[in-house]
Amino acid sequence: MRTTYMAKAEAVERKWYVVDAKDMTLGRLSSEVAKVLRGKHKPTYTPHIDTGDFVIVINAKDIKVTGKKLDQKLYRHYTGYAGGLKEISLRDLLEKKPEKVIYEAVRGMLPKNRLGRKMLKKLRVYSGPEHKHEAQKPEVLEIKF
Repeated sequence: MRTTYMAKAEAVERKWYVVDAKDMTLGRLSSEVAKVLRGKHKPTYTPHIDTGDFVIVINAKDIKVTGKKLDQKLYRHYTGYAGGLKEISLRDLLEKKPEKVIYEAVRGMLPKNRLGRKMLKKLRVYSGPEHKHEAQKPEVLEIKF
């Protein structure tokens, strides 16, 4: 009788990957990044263990979207005060905080529980081409569409 392999949390080996978001479509990039953060690209993937790797996304300001999303897509949050619903369009958010656009897209594709929040901590997003993780020797992650 064979048993299913279950990864142990202590035995997971993590790598660092860097992704250049220049001229990439937001959703397609985010789904690939979420897959790597979850660890689904590894043969040792276990659903209840965080087996994913670290991902650094650079050039977040140069992301592309299709259709009329720049003006029609809205990011909403509630301040906690009466009448405190705030809205910002994708175009405005890309000008002010381009890192948040990719962060929120990936966050929506991860599990909505403790494990998903732990996975999200392995994501680093930078608006420009520089990042401060050279010491981790990140490999370039090729994303093909």
